[in-house]
Amino acid sequence: MNSNNIFLSSIALVVCAFGLSGFNVAQDETEKESAFSKPTIDIGCVVSDIEASVKFYTEVIGFEASGGFQVDAQYAKEVGLTNEKALDVKVLTLGEGPGATQLKLMQVDGGGAKSANDHINTTLGFSYITVFVNSTDDAIERLKAANVETVENSPLGLPGNEKVALTVVRDPDGNFVELVGPAPAK
Repeated sequence: MNSNNIFLSSIALVVCAFGLSGFNVAQDETEKESAFSKPTIDIGCVVSDIEASVKFYTEVIGFEASGGFQVDAQYAKEVGLTNEKALDVKVLTLGEGPGATQLKLMQVDGGGAKSANDHINTTLGFSYITVFVNSTDDAIERLKAANVETVENSPLGLPGNEKVALTVVRDPDGNFVELVGPAPAK
């Protein structure tokens, strides 16, 4: 790949990854000046089965599929993302607008081993994501419909605030996903 193609690929990657709305060209005078063009972070997750993971995060958890992008193998190697393996990234969104959370799922041929994640303290690094739901009852119904079991005794009221419940599940690769919402109806 020549340097012009690498440059164009990198421009396309930046536009796809951040979207044009991610850059604040003209900032509202009432906003506090920040070093960040987006107030939330995007999370990337390498998965073993992209279709199963997209289905889990959209149909069970409630994310919306919002597109995706590709990163060619040479570029991925040059910036240090992979050892010369292409990336096909599926972008899922939670919320709307430029501040929405984005979960970027990718499957890499011959990619990685699962982390030891028996518990959140088993392996160093990012261990779980937390999704705040409006209805724990609705979330539990989606879990049951997809035959996804909760971990241990979830949902369970939070200590000191039994009106809020924590439900813990695992995605298709065993990664922890916390659902926090109103305690389920009795």
